[in-house]
Amino acid sequence: MPKRAAGLTARGVVSLTTPGLFADGGGLYLQISPAGTKSWVFRFSLAGRRRDMGLGPVADVTLAQARELAATARKLVREGQDPIEARRQRATDEAGRAITLREAAATMIRMRQDGWRNAKHAAQWTASLERYVFPLIGDRPVAAVNTDDLVRVLEPIWSQVPETASRIRGRIEATLDYARVRNWRTGENPARWRGHLDQVFPAKGAVAKVEHHASLPYPDLPAFWVRLQIQDGLGARALELAILTAGRSGEVLGARWEEFDLGAAVWTVPAARMKTNNPHRVPLSAPALQLLRKLHAIRRGDLVFPGQRGDRALSNMSVAMVLRRMSVPVTVHGFRSTFRVWAEETTQTPSAVSEAALSHTIKDKVMAAYQRSDLLEKRRPLMEAWGAFVTSMVTGAALDTAGLPPLSRSTPPDASAAEFRP
Repeated sequence: MPKRAAGLTARGVVSLTTPGLFADGGGLYLQISPAGTKSWVFRFSLAGRRRDMGLGPVADVTLAQARELAATARKLVREGQDPIEARRQRATDEAGRAITLREAAATMIRMRQDGWRNAKHAAQWTASLERYVFPLIGDRPVAAVNTDDLVRVLEPIWSQVPETASRIRGRIEATLDYARVRNWRTGENPARWRGHLDQVFPAKGAVAKVEHHASLPYPDLPAFWVRLQIQDGLGARALELAILTAGRSGEVLGARWEEFDLGAAVWTVPAARMKTNNPHRVPLSAPALQLLRKLHAIRRGDLVFPGQRGDRALSNMSVAMVLRRMSVPVTVHGFRSTFRVWAEETTQTPSAVSEAALSHTIKDKVMAAYQRSDLLEKRRPLMEAWGAFVTSMVTGAALDTAGLPPLSRSTPPDASAAEFRP
């Protein structure tokens, strides 16, 4: 129980040494610990709950100062406010005023980047915020960022580049959530979409025309392949492997020799490099094996497609430049669409097998629960037929730029592919 006193004196505060609580009045107490340390405590009740609020050590806070602090706290209690929460809010506001949105975002990105699967995410986040956000509100205190700020950033770009605008909104939302956890701001997140900004902007799907990756009609692919053979550089070879395996560019460019079992004709892409976060086995056709053996003969490190620095993979731009030099207006990813259409129109391949070849996730949860196999052996004849179709116009004879078969949408598909029955 607190020691009762008519009130403390400055001399008494110094002379008291017995552990316990000594009342000064009005809820202010001198607290002496068993170790002899002295501090000030303001005791109050709010909504039927008793709370103790520390006011600081006697060494830093005099009796007169402690009484002033207690008087301020009592006033808040009379007004129905919790003085502890009010103090915490002041500290948050002060921290938020000291930290800008730019600084909060930089801190969050630095703390999170080691956990991101793709090392490029940090650079992408920073670049997008620097381009669209920081010039407008980057120097705003993170505690003060509000809905008007979000509208100011997003309104000019929401209709022009809705996909980018949506990502920007999400990145600001994540930054403000991080700031709240760090006690740099309080309250609702003004970048929240559902029930907030969705009342201001139309859904991105309502303003964005869906643009699929430009792809090559499959009848044109054998002629394209002939032209691709005379393109120099690892970028062209990476494109060849991407086409033959129907793989994503990131999976191909990041491939390491340890992932390939050429004897078993299987390439196993680890989960860490897959979009689906699951390992993916790729059956290698005869043309794919031939290409890989040629590449292995000039191997210069662990990466199949090393860049100028041997410890880094070839860039996406290197592959894109191959298509640009060839004046073919398609994307690397588009060849996956070419494969899918070819499989659908020229074979009797079950959809599940074609989807497995593309490492697509089964969206039907019930079907996914039963479909545990990756259908590797069913995919082998499909990929062999695909490899034979892709290379069907290559005769092995020396080629030059003169007399190369032109790309034509009327080029018929390979007959052997049309007869493929898995």
